[in-house]
Amino acid sequence: MSGDLGAEVVVRAAHAALTEHPNIELLLVGDKAVLEHHVTRIVGEEPRLAIVHASQVVEMSDSPVDAMRKKKDSSMRVAIDLVKQGRAQACVSAGNTGALMATAKFVLRMLPGIDRPAIITELPAKGGTLHMLDLGANTLCSAEHLFQFAVMGSIVTEDITGITNPRVALLNIGAEDTKGHDTVKDAAAMLKASTMNYVGFIEGSELFSGKADVVVTDGFTGNVALKTMEGTVGLAKHYLRRAFTRDLFSRFQAILAGPVLRHLRRRMDPRKYNGATLVGLNGIVVKSHGSADAFAFLHAIDTAVVEVQKQVPQQIGTLLQKEAA
Repeated sequence: MSGDLGAEVVVRAAHAALTEHPNIELLLVGDKAVLEHHVTRIVGEEPRLAIVHASQVVEMSDSPVDAMRKKKDSSMRVAIDLVKQGRAQACVSAGNTGALMATAKFVLRMLPGIDRPAIITELPAKGGTLHMLDLGANTLCSAEHLFQFAVMGSIVTEDITGITNPRVALLNIGAEDTKGHDTVKDAAAMLKASTMNYVGFIEGSELFSGKADVVVTDGFTGNVALKTMEGTVGLAKHYLRRAFTRDLFSRFQAILAGPVLRHLRRRMDPRKYNGATLVGLNGIVVKSHGSADAFAFLHAIDTAVVEVQKQVPQQIGTLLQKEAA
């Protein structure tokens, strides 16, 4: 209910998801009157779609504490409660990230052997994609936390991309073993001794080089890196637009370059990578970008469907037991 573009986006994405996935059922959680209006207009009669009423909404300005204490009948809380009760296998939300993380951790609890949840998302890279975590859930992390993130990232990447034994790297200020602080060095030692496919340190300039399938870092660094990527893409668009509108000849060049630019736009479309998973929870929660349109929100639903089919939390628990043995 609190996504930037409103509930209509979620209903349109739900309609598309039901067409794309004939075996799923969806529960729309929120203001019943609002949702019924959109469902009647967009979807019509659909036995695989149901509405669960929630009388409150977590606003983007609400603190995580207020969301948990004062809004126990919010669409966010009710949706996560449905996962806890087993009435749903996953929750997808475009709401307040901090509130979603805090509520999910409080209601669903952590998997055995996991200290903290992390935020992981898929990003474009040479030859395929890259999964990176943590992207903001934990600003300070120990070596053990980074190791746990690597376990979770490896499972999610293998399930989403189909890559067997994905390559795991630690984000660092240099690729040499002598670089970085003690935390990242200790995490590297733990990963070297594990059964995971650890490939060493990776620098920020090599994130999209295709050298790693999973990149692990703390939430502070990961969030700064992600926002820097978004800003760089925006800057590139700005200069391209200026270059192709500078004069009449530049406009003519833009027409000639049109097919290439359209291909690049499709390849780099951020909507195709929408849907960050809150991993480490005893349940599946996927965070959609607040400004997601229906196409982007559908991708977040797709991510949740795959994680349910692959039973990601159970896989994480199994791998952790294996590494501890």
